[in-house]
Amino acid sequence: MNKDFKFKLYFRKSSFKKDILSANILFEQIESHKPKHFLEVGVFQGVTSRNICEKLNLIHQNQFKYYGIDIFEDADDLLDNKEMTSKHNKISNPIKHLLYNIIFKENLNSLKSVKELLKKFNNNVTLYKGLSEKVLPKINISEIDFIFLDGGHSYETVKNDLFLILKDIKKNKVIICDDYDQKKYGVKKAVDELINNVTEIKELNKRLVKITT
Repeated sequence: MNKDFKFKLYFRKSSFKKDILSANILFEQIESHKPKHFLEVGVFQGVTSRNICEKLNLIHQNQFKYYGIDIFEDADDLLDNKEMTSKHNKISNPIKHLLYNIIFKENLNSLKSVKELLKKFNNNVTLYKGLSEKVLPKINISEIDFIFLDGGHSYETVKNDLFLILKDIKKNKVIICDDYDQKKYGVKKAVDELINNVTEIKELNKRLVKITT
């Protein structure tokens, strides 16, 4: 990874907090492919989003676009257990709880809070609030160079997200699927099934990169 870049947590919750190796894999791929149009499905509190923007800014000097999809503060109402990952747990750190829940009364999962975290790149960032199955068809996937798929983790959701992405994405672009090695989720099953059912596997493999976390 570029020596000028270091993954930061911004005092928020992130799935990469205890697994910096996976973060390195993601950002090494970004360094390698140098995408100018990036899509992240599953923004959560915006930690990875902010780091992605910082990285893209180092590469392209502000000439990039970042698109993020999440249901943000509606997560507790719209997601059931099969979609949830450990990163969706409520704040457990007592200091963070005091600051954000008691003093600031700020929901770090909210669209407003994430926008505030990303305001440095306000001209580069577009955030969409909603379920991926409804938002992805509204995005011009053919313009996207790199996708980090980290939204709902059920087999049904991952399969549908990949279908919506792969039918429009151009050749030789990159899709990274988070939590591929976590058996309690449906990511691996959806990815493996898709690869096994695609005739031109070599072409698909050029587009699809598996990442474990």
